[in-house]
Amino acid sequence: MDFLKKLFNIPSKEDKQIQNQEVNLSLDDLFVHNFVNKGGKFLYCTSEADVKTNFANILTENNWKSVQLLNTKLKSVINQKEVTIDSKLNSEAPIFTTCEHLIADKGDVLFSSNQLKSTRLKEFTNNFIVYATTSQLVKDTGQGLTGIKTKYVNNLPTNISSIKNYNTQNVDDNFLNYGNNNSKNLYLLLFEDL
Repeated sequence: MDFLKKLFNIPSKEDKQIQNQEVNLSLDDLFVHNFVNKGGKFLYCTSEADVKTNFANILTENNWKSVQLLNTKLKSVINQKEVTIDSKLNSEAPIFTTCEHLIADKGDVLFSSNQLKSTRLKEFTNNFIVYATTSQLVKDTGQGLTGIKTKYVNNLPTNISSIKNYNTQNVDDNFLNYGNNNSKNLYLLLFEDL
């Protein structure tokens, strides 16, 4: 009987059970898996030197000579002899910023007005470089919003939104997303801080 199953490529009961088992990934593995499947570019950094090197490599790979800096704390990452900082919104220069949280179950990057000010995501250039830390990983959007509420108790930010797709060529036919295309070409510099 086993011979016939193998001959006709009929899966055994054990094979079906193995395929149906749920895989439990750690929070960071789950985020990376979902992020990369959506087309995001992920660079893991274990030191400040890694962050600077990877940032420089991203700029070189794309021939970018300037960036739009949305968080002045990130100025230390930029070698200003090689890259200029644009102070106004420019359709060509990539955005370099931080984020609020990384959403593991969806692979999304969550922002608020603390990063984006009052500008909507779709008004920015298509190219983003985001600096985040492993301590910003959360399981789902609910935990991300709770984290924002806890962190900014007396001064809740506005303009909370997320980049959900990292392929700018993707056209979403979902009528619920009509006019709200937040697709960006996104590089993530993830710094290990735990």
